[in-house]
Amino acid sequence: MEALDVLVGTWETTLSDARFDLPPEDARMTSTVSWVGEAFLLIAWESPGGGNTFVVGRSGANDRYWALYHDDRGVDRLFAMTFGDGAWTFTREDPDFHQRMVASMVDPDRIEGRWEMSEDEGATWHKDFDITFVRR
Repeated sequence: MEALDVLVGTWETTLSDARFDLPPEDARMTSTVSWVGEAFLLIAWESPGGGNTFVVGRSGANDRYWALYHDDRGVDRLFAMTFGDGAWTFTREDPDFHQRMVASMVDPDRIEGRWEMSEDEGATWHKDFDITFVRR
């Protein structure tokens, strides 16, 4: 889990180039990443559209990160997560649709990525939006 320590802090988070209508007030927000004890990482952000939360943990038995997601719409999702070698991903393959975030750490203070979705079990992917994190 200590590899995730580079994420801890406050980030200016910007959504852009969305395939859906994105009101300007929802495009910029502040994200905070903090430790919950020594075992979990909390990623949270507020926007006028509501709050969003990821809780990240690690399964020692299979050496994998997992992230639970919840937002103010009542949406709950489980993602597999990877982090290392400058790459950060979230992936889920659920019956309703598949979803992923693919991001790169440009430097310790900037992360650039995109969220994508697939409605045909991963055969075709469509970008939902780009996402950029800049450390405050």
